[in-house]
Amino acid sequence: MKFLSKLKAGLTKTKKSIVERVETALINRKIDASAIEEIEDILVTSDIGATTTAEIISLLKKRVLAGEIRDLSGVKTYLRAEMASLLDKPQPLVLSGKSPFVILTVGVNGVGKTTTIGKLAARFIHEGNTVMLTAADTFRAAAIEQLEIWADRTGAGIVKHHSGSDPAAVAFDAVEAAKHRGIDVVIVDTAGRLHTKNQLMEGLKKIKRVIEKSIPDAPQEVLLVVDATTGQNALMQAQAFNEAVDITGIALTKLDGTAKGGIIFAIKKKFDIPVRLIGIGEGVDDLKDFNPGDFIEALFE
Repeated sequence: MKFLSKLKAGLTKTKKSIVERVETALINRKIDASAIEEIEDILVTSDIGATTTAEIISLLKKRVLAGEIRDLSGVKTYLRAEMASLLDKPQPLVLSGKSPFVILTVGVNGVGKTTTIGKLAARFIHEGNTVMLTAADTFRAAAIEQLEIWADRTGAGIVKHHSGSDPAAVAFDAVEAAKHRGIDVVIVDTAGRLHTKNQLMEGLKKIKRVIEKSIPDAPQEVLLVVDATTGQNALMQAQAFNEAVDITGIALTKLDGTAKGGIIFAIKKKFDIPVRLIGIGEGVDDLKDFNPGDFIEALFE
């Protein structure tokens, strides 16, 4: 219950952006064409996305014409059900198969990638697993230092080379070392300099290839870390990284500081990539498995 309460508090801005704006627009009002148009504007400007909004509004119009939805209460019940169905069932990050389980973590700089890695390491170690962190963002000395801090803090191992080294070589050495030492989980940090997009994406492809060379079915998870406060820009990031390395899951950070939490619906609709994790705070325990039911409850309760 503690996390649900924190989630509700964290989603306050997103709730105001979507649900409370709908309530304000429709209170004591008949649901007619102009009301539906206002709902559409609210959804689009709440980062839910044009495609998703169009589908929601199309069905809403049919339900209104059929007399099934007549007032604000009916609209809210409908929106809640539709949004819940969009997010589907929970699809958490689960360690499975042979060890080591390799997580390749990607995302642009500044989204909280290294912090997410650190929080994941803490979680896996708490669950009884051994973890090795991999400093494959060799372009920034600060990134290596930040990962070292997380390794010290959590008790995870770390493989690093000097700044400027070949990131793929670091990843290969880490996976090889993990195999020989019997490590359960390897989490690979990577660069996120999207202003050098082509170079970055080719580098990520190379990292993925060398991991596969060491362990044919790895990485078992390619986790894209996205900052919820970036809104629609998150879609462009997902598109670019997915084309390069086939994203298998998303960690959505900084949900507690944004009114743009509706981006979660747009991402799911456009890519059908599961949101595995959400971050709603700075604490090590503030990165949790994404539960769609809890998310919808936090928005509409």
